[in-house]
Amino acid sequence: MSKAGPIFDFNELTQTLIQKGPHKYEKCPRRVRGFFDNVYLFDTTAAYYVWEHPYYPHHYVPLKDVKSEAVVKDKYLDDEKTVMQVKLKGATKTTGPVLVFEKGDLKGLVRVAFGDLDTWFEEDQPIYQHPKDPYKRIDILPSSRKVTVKVGDVVVAESSLNMFLFETLLRTRYYMPKTAIQWQYTTPSETTTLCPYKGKAEYYNLNVNGKEIPDAIWWYRYPTSESAPVAGMVCFYHEKVELFVDGVREEVPASEGILDRSRGQEAVHREFKEAGEAGMPRVTLEG
Repeated sequence: MSKAGPIFDFNELTQTLIQKGPHKYEKCPRRVRGFFDNVYLFDTTAAYYVWEHPYYPHHYVPLKDVKSEAVVKDKYLDDEKTVMQVKLKGATKTTGPVLVFEKGDLKGLVRVAFGDLDTWFEEDQPIYQHPKDPYKRIDILPSSRKVTVKVGDVVVAESSLNMFLFETLLRTRYYMPKTAIQWQYTTPSETTTLCPYKGKAEYYNLNVNGKEIPDAIWWYRYPTSESAPVAGMVCFYHEKVELFVDGVREEVPASEGILDRSRGQEAVHREFKEAGEAGMPRVTLEG
């Protein structure tokens, strides 16, 4: 079932879900809990994966499993009373707008913005940024193929002791030891991002012959268990540099957009919009 295209903001998301429904949805077999302001707002084994767009799912939870005393009713968002807007109350604070579906495919389900809660749990494991897609996987394989990174004529990194990260439907990412980098061309960045598959990333900028490339390199100090083989290794955005594998340059098709999943759903929606509101852009998820 494929119903909705990319969503750009809260109001547009709401109206699209009312009029067309989600891109797809299915039951989630995992226990899902939401922790906010020292309170578990919900605890359910009947959550759904809901794809609001084609790229990754969001958790929707049954209203019956949300603490009734936490629900602060606000208003209906359409004349047919399909969706009510509420807020959820913690110990001393309230969340942003929350959607409660009373009709349609999502009847009885509640949508809470992922970033509104302090922590989401699947079973007893915290999850980052959004739920993992149950139809995607990561494989990380050691490779002796030589990876060379250049900015113009300057080689900024080169290694034959690499880990190649393969993620379903995404381009390969090439991780190399920190000893492979010419560090005189780098400066630390204050940027950090979260990825549900890999964890918290830290970044470096590149500055080569006066050309500054912000956040060109990322690495995971403490990755998730499934991405443990790349702990402490660095990876280049080869959209921002020239990257060669055994002398063959990795090309970035001109028609392909870059969508950084790790920068959050709000950024995803904004990047969808910038890529073109007419039709579905070709988008590459990064991270």
